[in-house]
Amino acid sequence: MAHALLGNDGPCKNIHVHSYKLRVTLRGKALFNSGHLKDGMIIDFSELKTLINDAVIKVYDHALVLNSAAYNSEIELLSKQYARVILVPFQPSCENLIVEMKNKINSLFVDRPFELISLRLDETATSYAEWYAEDNV
Repeated sequence: MAHALLGNDGPCKNIHVHSYKLRVTLRGKALFNSGHLKDGMIIDFSELKTLINDAVIKVYDHALVLNSAAYNSEIELLSKQYARVILVPFQPSCENLIVEMKNKINSLFVDRPFELISLRLDETATSYAEWYAEDNV
């Protein structure tokens, strides 16, 4: 995903690309039914991967994410040039993106026997943001 930070006083004001990695941690009661195919699971990893892929990865993968407050003429030009320009009502920093992703993911888990307890979004090999449910009670 590419992004730029509107009005940033450093190099991040320019459009640049990251290879993000998202880590999702859930908490819940595992199914204990020795005859069941999902015995010992909170959720099947393949189902979890599909949910996360549809809600987050497919949205942001190979997209350019920009603050919607950016100059309209430039956004118009970029949108004509590239199909995957996403405008968000916030600065698309790693910290803000993880909160946006948390909101999308949490909406998938309503009425499920587990809860989202943490996310980690690695922007680079050494830079990341973390979100913990316990910090947001």
